[in-house]
Amino acid sequence: MALRNESILIVDDDIDILELLQRHLKSMDYHTYKAVSVKEALFILKDTFIDLLITDIQMPEVDGLQLLKFANEHYPEIPKLVITGYPSVDGALEVIKSGAIDYLTKPFTKEELKQSVEKALNHGAKRKDKKPKAPLNRNDYGDMVGNSESFLKVINIIDRVKDNKATVLIKGESGTGKELVARAVHYSGKFSRAPFITVNCGAIPENLQEAELFGYMKGAFTGANENRNGFFQAAQGGTLFLDEIGTASLAVQTKLLRALQEKEITKVGSRKAEKVDIRIIAATNANLLEDIKNKDFREDLYYRLTVVEINVPPLRDRKSDIPLLVEKFLRKYGIEYRDRLLRISPEALKVLERYHWPGNIRELENSIQRAVIMSDGFINIEHLPDFLKLKIVFPANTSFLPLREMEKQYVRRVLDHTQGNKTKAAEILQIDRKTLRDKLS
Repeated sequence: MALRNESILIVDDDIDILELLQRHLKSMDYHTYKAVSVKEALFILKDTFIDLLITDIQMPEVDGLQLLKFANEHYPEIPKLVITGYPSVDGALEVIKSGAIDYLTKPFTKEELKQSVEKALNHGAKRKDKKPKAPLNRNDYGDMVGNSESFLKVINIIDRVKDNKATVLIKGESGTGKELVARAVHYSGKFSRAPFITVNCGAIPENLQEAELFGYMKGAFTGANENRNGFFQAAQGGTLFLDEIGTASLAVQTKLLRALQEKEITKVGSRKAEKVDIRIIAATNANLLEDIKNKDFREDLYYRLTVVEINVPPLRDRKSDIPLLVEKFLRKYGIEYRDRLLRISPEALKVLERYHWPGNIRELENSIQRAVIMSDGFINIEHLPDFLKLKIVFPANTSFLPLREMEKQYVRRVLDHTQGNKTKAAEILQIDRKTLRDKLS
């Protein structure tokens, strides 16, 4: 009888159990692969199409639970079956939560194994995408969403400053949405019809910062062929948002301080001061207090900027907001790329909620954008980038195997791959059959 189409990977550090399982499964006409460790199993999973993973739990270095969790995220379509000699209620619950379909306790009969394997394979064949969670209650503020306590603290401060022109300094890591906070301050208040001008101080060469911010007179420097207003004049009556304020030169900092104190500016090449009526909102991801110690930032300007301070929390400190942010980005990119609303599985959402997001909301948005492009309308774990998924860290290997033993293990893997066909194995190893026979003996 010909082998079935299904390929089964067996992982167990007990060679006798491996051989027993392989004999049973071969008698059922399944094609099998064997691994004596999690590390070897990962090599096989990476290079081989597997229909079912059978693993022991108790193994040295990295246990089977870690393998289950890893496979559940990197290979979610593969059903998993656990075999263990240490049964317990808590252990069974942990195994099922880690993604296993069934749980077999040693010793077991061939019939019990057959039933569990068939159940797992049928589950894999019939696996369907689960329905997403019901829509969540959302707390919107401008283009921001969230319900976490740290998010609501930010909203509370915005509500207090939106209708006055107090200077605001927004602090937060890169990607946390500092510009969105600045826009919320402006557009939610009574000055929303006035201009909102954004300036990235870090993007302007130091020798041009003063001219770009305050304007210049004709002939003030080479290339100044006409009188020109700067960003301060463009923001008249409204809000000037100075992003990356820590990169401003000391000369510009001096003029900024005067603008805040006297409400007036002077163009480059002019002696006449001009009154300005604007609100200044600055933002930084740098430690300005450290810059003050290093004489890179003026202390008096710092205290002028921090009339009101808003600390935007990193995404890792507001993880309860991730489902709301995901929903927002799915709507955004679903309309942009698919012209329809998209959905995400609970399993994929759980992976997103677990990740620490060093790039904050910007990194989350990029990940959702990629997932939308890679999916057909329903986002599952396989559509998420690998860096979000569980990784297995193996302990440092302090003992080294002899070259002969390493060679023996590799030859066994190749023979397993070719189902014992020595001619094919010799071709893969690029040796002749006689050499292979010598190595086997």
